[in-house]
Amino acid sequence: MRSRVVLLGTLLAVALALAACGPSAPAGTLVYGLTLAPTGMDPHLNASSELGIPLASVYDTLVFLDAESGAFVPGLAERWSVSPDGREYTFTLRRDVRFHDGTRFDAQAVRANVDYTLNPDHHSQKAAFMLGPLNRVDVVDDFTVTFVLDEPYAPLLDSLSQVYLGMASPAALSKWGPEYQFHQVGTGPYRFVEYVPNDHLTLQANPDYAWAPGIYRKPRPSIETIIFRFYTDPATRALALESGEADIVGEIPPQDAARLTSEGGFALHPVPIPGQPLQFLFNTARPPTDDLAVRQALLLGTDRSAIVQTIFGATSPVARGPLSAANLGLPSGAGLPAYDPARAANLLEAAGWTIDAATKLRARDGQTMELVVIVPPWGNNPEVAQLLQADWSRLGIRVRLQAVASFGQLKEAQVAGEYNAIGVNLFGTDPDLLRPFFTTGGSYNWANVQSADLDRLLLAGSQMTLDPEKRASLYAEAGQLILDQALLLPIRDYVNLVVANPRVLDLRFSAQGWFPHLIELRLGS
Repeated sequence: MRSRVVLLGTLLAVALALAACGPSAPAGTLVYGLTLAPTGMDPHLNASSELGIPLASVYDTLVFLDAESGAFVPGLAERWSVSPDGREYTFTLRRDVRFHDGTRFDAQAVRANVDYTLNPDHHSQKAAFMLGPLNRVDVVDDFTVTFVLDEPYAPLLDSLSQVYLGMASPAALSKWGPEYQFHQVGTGPYRFVEYVPNDHLTLQANPDYAWAPGIYRKPRPSIETIIFRFYTDPATRALALESGEADIVGEIPPQDAARLTSEGGFALHPVPIPGQPLQFLFNTARPPTDDLAVRQALLLGTDRSAIVQTIFGATSPVARGPLSAANLGLPSGAGLPAYDPARAANLLEAAGWTIDAATKLRARDGQTMELVVIVPPWGNNPEVAQLLQADWSRLGIRVRLQAVASFGQLKEAQVAGEYNAIGVNLFGTDPDLLRPFFTTGGSYNWANVQSADLDRLLLAGSQMTLDPEKRASLYAEAGQLILDQALLLPIRDYVNLVVANPRVLDLRFSAQGWFPHLIELRLGS
């Protein structure tokens, strides 16, 4: 009898101990390599995709986009409704959410975030534009908020699902002001600990996280600390993996990715990125690219397949239009004509640009044809630009490449306007990202295009909230018009080659492509 009592007591003690332990506490440290050092790390104010790699796990959003279904699912908003005229989006918020600093998430916090983003003194580079024709945010009650628009805006849910409109603690925004990027406070599965520009950014698991959205396959983090380090030089990324200095690094050069996965036992994760391809916009307001025939000749005279094969091998598809094929089934355009340098030369000849016998360069009215190309540092743009220079030089064109070191310098070059082609693109899952590039007065209209047809199509697409099929047809028509007018030179659809140490388990990415679900990561032996 006594032995039975002892046995029961032992089993009860074990059961109580297991109940007290609950889920395993987060443990271990992972180092994630970033490939660009953004000029600023506040997603509400800065535009880089790179900043979202860590910060998409610091912030939750009102809604999330499910990469598998393409549907929006609840986040900090447990449900929402859209008015019949598409001008009011009302969100019912969760009541159990706390920011990392302990303050309550509620409707006032939503309005404070929007006010912070739209404050003209803050000069938001992206998030402010993602709100479109927002007129105001009405606080209905403590946990109900309505976004009131001046006109229908189909991309609003997509915008609200992205880290750039993630919910930050109003108390932290107020306390830190211009220094907020170094003291960020969200509601996500990881807490922001420290940011040292050009060196590292550190996150720690949020022990109080209890409101994971349905897109996550785990309710809480397994890894305690994640340190992000910057490897801006592509040559250093494979070395960081091989030395054990980093566990995960993205944008690995294709040759290194092939070697690491075949020889070193590392795991390759090719991630298609929705949005625009690697591309160069032609400046239609500066000679000689103000001439459609010249722009068409440059397209015909670019061996895009050879460029992609030379730089990216089989890891990236050749771009077919102004949208990536990864854009959730939305049309990417009918494609561009094949490489045809003879036809390109004929177009240039017909436009009066003939080869000068002395210089071997094309000239017209005594003026040598010269193209100035502005080249950003990311995404293999410099290597692509060198091959563009070679292709166009074979047509008898002098090409001057002007490298810039950051988005800020890219913007300065755009403002100066002394270019014929400029490398710039945005990533995103909604095709409305074309509108700022190709409408009159658009914030990214660096091609300086003015087309009533494009204005009409892209505006209508942004307002078509209740008819997805009609909306898709509008973007297909707009994409074809962009190609017909030779407004851009698309090169390759982005595929982020992420390589990870085999001890990293369950690496998966968001619908936006760039952002890993850090909450799901595990460390094996």
